[in-house]
Amino acid sequence: MGRLFGTDGVRGIVNETLNAELAFRLGRAAAEVLTEDTRHKPVIVIGKDTRVSGDMLEAALTEGVTSAGADVLLAGVVPTPAVAYFAKYHADAGVVISASHNPYEYNGIKFFNGCGYKLSDELEDRIESLINQPLKIGGGIGRIRPYVQAAERYIEYLLSSVTFDLSGLRVALDCANGAASATAEALFRYMNPKELFVINDRPDGVNINDRCGSTHMEALRALVTEKHCDVGFAFDGDADRCLCVDADGNIVDGDKIMAVCALHEKEPAFVATVMSDLGLHIWARERGIRLVCAPVGDRYVLEEMLKSGIMLGGEQSGHLIFLWHSTTGDGQLTALKLLSAMAETGESIQSLTSEIPKYPQVLLNIPVRWEDKAKIAEHPAVSAAVAEAEKSLGADGRVLVRPSGTEALVRVMVEGRDAEEIAALAHEIQRAVESA
Repeated sequence: MGRLFGTDGVRGIVNETLNAELAFRLGRAAAEVLTEDTRHKPVIVIGKDTRVSGDMLEAALTEGVTSAGADVLLAGVVPTPAVAYFAKYHADAGVVISASHNPYEYNGIKFFNGCGYKLSDELEDRIESLINQPLKIGGGIGRIRPYVQAAERYIEYLLSSVTFDLSGLRVALDCANGAASATAEALFRYMNPKELFVINDRPDGVNINDRCGSTHMEALRALVTEKHCDVGFAFDGDADRCLCVDADGNIVDGDKIMAVCALHEKEPAFVATVMSDLGLHIWARERGIRLVCAPVGDRYVLEEMLKSGIMLGGEQSGHLIFLWHSTTGDGQLTALKLLSAMAETGESIQSLTSEIPKYPQVLLNIPVRWEDKAKIAEHPAVSAAVAEAEKSLGADGRVLVRPSGTEALVRVMVEGRDAEEIAALAHEIQRAVESA
């Protein structure tokens, strides 16, 4: 069996690669590792998104954590960044049950330490090394209690991070039938918008991310233009990412949101990823802002931020980290920060992003067997196709081929000045991947 942990915790299809027994063992092992230095009865907070499998996995995790002697604080359905916040200020560690942007058949388990940060590879490896160990006999048993008003506490924390209101603005939200359904409407109504329109906020356990949210922006784009909104925001299933729609219905990705926030917050540097647009690099260089690249994955962005002493970072997909407020990506905080730039400058999203160039970019997700994705991405035929594409593009483009950290896919990204050229090159690489 390969490594259980991917780029964002343990993830899989429920009852196929992720089941209650594994959740129990992960909970028990994580409780031992993450609370070993506490000098009091340890407390671990558990939150989840709206998937039908969340209750089953929550019960199994809770059993595992309490069997290791730690108490459990059940936060219920809350965004992932809420659990990070609770882990830092109200517990000794945190667990989120979510598969983020994936469909409901998937679920996942990700951990936060007592400082609210995702775990290092070393800590994940330690947890993984303990999951098949026998139960300790005679140890203490933890208790379980609900975290009353967890969603309200999180909303209060977000409101404390801003000083403006939304008077005069018409705002639309797409909650992806996920965790944002528990918090977003209340949060944005507190901000006093002229009008607020909310869609996909009626989760039923199986409709999370189903043709909605940050991976399916069509409904939000239509709503923004139909209702003449100033701006729209789409969250993913666990609300740790956010993408934007401007008044004309154009999608504003994480790169552009990060650029606007860097300029507005007067940040001298920010961390992006190797997937970030070439136009973002050009924009930052022209303004004397240092752009540092990290591998794909918001925890790798965070690691680079902490290493480099940089306070802002994120991904094109909409994971943004504002380190002076939060220890992880937070979609609703991202929306508030972008709205702050609009409110304080009096400018529209179109105006704020008008000077950020965007190169044509082709992204292909190629299905492969899970166990083969790493070696296929490095296959000689694939490497040769990549080298040929890079030669064709020269200094005016980029090529990136990588195995997905969360799905059975090889991802291909080709970027350059000419849309037709990069599409042709991307499909050449796709053929190499499929034949490898």
